[in-house]
Amino acid sequence: MPSGSDTTAEAASSGPAEERPDGPRTSAAAPRPGDEGEAAAEASTPPGGGRPGRWRRLGGLARREAGRSALAAAAGLALGLAFPPFDLWPLSLLSVAALSLLTHGRTVRQGAWTGFAFGVPFFLLLLKWLSVIGWDATIGLSVIESLFLVLMGAGFALVSRLPWPSLWPLWTACLWVTQEWARDRVPFGGFPWGRLAFANTGSPFTPLAALGGAPLVTFAVALTGGLLASAALALWRLRADGRLTARGALPAAGAVAVAAAVTVAGFAVPIPTKADDSVDVAVVQGNVQQAGMDFLGRPMKILNNHVDATLDLAKDVKAGRIKKPDLVIWPENSSDLDPFQYQEAYARIDEAVRAIGVPVLVGALVDHPSKPGYVFNEGIVWDPKDGPGAQYTKQHPVPFGEYVPFRKELSKIITRLQRVPRDFFPGDHTGLLQVGPAKLGDVICFEVAYDEIVRDTVNAGARAIVVQTNNATYGESGQPEQQLVMSRLRAIEHGRPVITAATSGISAVVAPDGTIEQRTKEFTQDVLTARIPLRDGTTLADRVGATPEWVLAMVGVLSCAAAIMIGRRGRTDEKGQQP
Repeated sequence: MPSGSDTTAEAASSGPAEERPDGPRTSAAAPRPGDEGEAAAEASTPPGGGRPGRWRRLGGLARREAGRSALAAAAGLALGLAFPPFDLWPLSLLSVAALSLLTHGRTVRQGAWTGFAFGVPFFLLLLKWLSVIGWDATIGLSVIESLFLVLMGAGFALVSRLPWPSLWPLWTACLWVTQEWARDRVPFGGFPWGRLAFANTGSPFTPLAALGGAPLVTFAVALTGGLLASAALALWRLRADGRLTARGALPAAGAVAVAAAVTVAGFAVPIPTKADDSVDVAVVQGNVQQAGMDFLGRPMKILNNHVDATLDLAKDVKAGRIKKPDLVIWPENSSDLDPFQYQEAYARIDEAVRAIGVPVLVGALVDHPSKPGYVFNEGIVWDPKDGPGAQYTKQHPVPFGEYVPFRKELSKIITRLQRVPRDFFPGDHTGLLQVGPAKLGDVICFEVAYDEIVRDTVNAGARAIVVQTNNATYGESGQPEQQLVMSRLRAIEHGRPVITAATSGISAVVAPDGTIEQRTKEFTQDVLTARIPLRDGTTLADRVGATPEWVLAMVGVLSCAAAIMIGRRGRTDEKGQQP
């Protein structure tokens, strides 16, 4: 992805003049709309060849781009409304179209700024649930994530100058995948929140996840938005030139037709749902003492809530009011004390498991046996006869939530980090667990957002997916809804039912076709019982893995490289023609 340097901007701006289907294209030497501000900035260079300071140039850019920035900010907010709890998914298409138009034909620097103006409001609205920790955390993470959209905006501006205007929507769609590819991996293992696919878990695009996972859904949404932008731009130019006729509008109509075809393509994708077997499960939501940062309350409170709810379930089973399940699922952190260190916690879990008489998947924090100050975030299979057995350790702890990078240095500056007293130690294997008669793929909390973690459990042999989570800190903030739609996407992507077990909600049963069959309310004690299908077959998305994402991301990078090379060649040719 381009860096946004002045040299790159000048290179991308150059190139020979050419005719376009929707009107003449200006040569690189001719000024473009908005370039007057750039020229003015250059004219303000102090005598002696010096340049204004970086902050002064940035301020000048912000003033010149105020109107465009306001439109970009509005588009960013619209994209935020496409996600839960608002769920206005069509706005994702309009937002992509708006950003594509706002960066089209601009310099790299202008495109980068527009991406930033778009990204900050988007992430502020999307991540407002982080304000439970502090608005400074929300703002800081929003700015960091927006830096990826800075690069994407610069890339949008670059590829809009390629000499194949009809392919412009394709390049922008690939660049959107490139941006998500990078954001899903860095820094500290990435933060995948806000992917276009997660705003489209109940849209016509969703079934495409069974073919290429979340990246393919993102690509289809971005491509459709880009095609709508291309159609709007073509019509605007025809109108400005006074040539708006039925024949002249054919290219725009063609772009709209392709956009419609991409939108409905998902309906042709078969979603595998036929069960090879089935199993009865019970999901226990014990609830917490209070919402917010101090949800744990007094020791043993959360554990006792889950034990009591399971004992009540056992009574209902004994009385014949509820069919006995084959297994029971407790959420992440359902035991707020290490059962191997605290005998009281061990005894209470064992009491509940023996009462229900089937294996229970227990979520617990377990002290690291050889590294003081470190803990494992685990799902433990607890058998009514043999006690604790196989376990899965969370592979991807959340930075600054479950561990503190550079703890020694940062804790001196940010005293709030002292509220994370111990670091979670990452696991080193997938969450394939035999729980009673079922092979389950266990993923813990935010891990559901990471493609490879869920995919690896399915490819290892999981016949159903379990998401153990604890969202009590962010209850009733929209975050549990945002996480739940990821379960819907994973169900379709892998052709598996997804069971979400949460301490305080939202717990849910999601069918392989993405339908939410049952769900709980937040901050209530509840038990869900369901018969879920177990599946052995894999989807195309499971078999191809990350290949579609890598291919699309590389196309995005190569399109930028092509724009830079063509721009430099055009500038060289122009210099050679000078007398």
